[in-house]
Amino acid sequence: MKLATLADGSRDGRLLLVSRDLARAVEAADIAPTLQAAVERWPQVEAALQARYDALNRGEADGAFDFDPARVMAPLPRAWQWLDGSCFLSHGELMQRAFDLEPIEGVESTPLMYQGAGDDFLGPRQDIPLPSEAQGIDFEGEFAVLVDEVPMGCPAEQALAHVRLILQLNDVSLRALAPREMKTGFGFVQAKPSSSFAPVAVTPDELGDAWTEGRVHLPLKVEWNGEWFGHPHGGAMHFGFHQLIAHGALTRRLSAGTLIGSGTVSNHDRSLGSACISERRAIEMIEHGAPRTGFMRFGDRVRMEARLADGTPLFGAIDQRVVRGGLPCA
Repeated sequence: MKLATLADGSRDGRLLLVSRDLARAVEAADIAPTLQAAVERWPQVEAALQARYDALNRGEADGAFDFDPARVMAPLPRAWQWLDGSCFLSHGELMQRAFDLEPIEGVESTPLMYQGAGDDFLGPRQDIPLPSEAQGIDFEGEFAVLVDEVPMGCPAEQALAHVRLILQLNDVSLRALAPREMKTGFGFVQAKPSSSFAPVAVTPDELGDAWTEGRVHLPLKVEWNGEWFGHPHGGAMHFGFHQLIAHGALTRRLSAGTLIGSGTVSNHDRSLGSACISERRAIEMIEHGAPRTGFMRFGDRVRMEARLADGTPLFGAIDQRVVRGGLPCA
């Protein structure tokens, strides 16, 4: 199934089902009013959602209409919990080489993860409002999973059974603010503004063979101002999502509606490009002694999309621009 959230003026929107080709949609709020409600009651609502989704794909769903990504919010406009990992070791290795950092102990055996802000996600066509270009505006192309309730101590071997939906996102980062926050050991606050999500969340079966070993085995194509920036492959995750779920649930249960991210998609094959600017800058520092690529400026656009091997659109595209935003405190 493919699910989205219609922007209706409320904080959490209304649940939609979207056809496999992302051409048509139908409301599903009578089955579950929101995506959060659906995830919390998945065993009770799954069959009804599936039946309507199947009807939509056959062209037989009453009330169906043309799907418009500009009319939807993030699939889950706000989450009870947002945990983001850094699971592509090639990215961390580049940062260490470029900035002459000490290796992180145990990085190959224990996932890196922080708790981000899940209270205000952006939709796929919403502008990204930020206060200053001097803060080092960067995009980060990622994949994520949405889980139902995960018990404390859930082992990795059982964790994938809790994955209800898979998503694609742009985890916006402010690189000039990150170094100080990393040094404090308390985690990110100012360096991580609202993340943006592709139009639809999909059930794992929609990926077919591209969902194996708890990984999205697809390239993520990234364009900056209309030019190719990279298409790194999601299958290169060092830790699969089952391992990330188990890591997050080691000492606490995860509430239904918890989102867990992969971290920026990164590959050792440099010909595939990057999914974030900081990685390209790190490569330039290693090769040329200094970065040559600047960060985003107001008015810049970023587009991200993953498709199946046959070209079928999967999550839809994130396509948004950065704008000046924020009001000075009184």
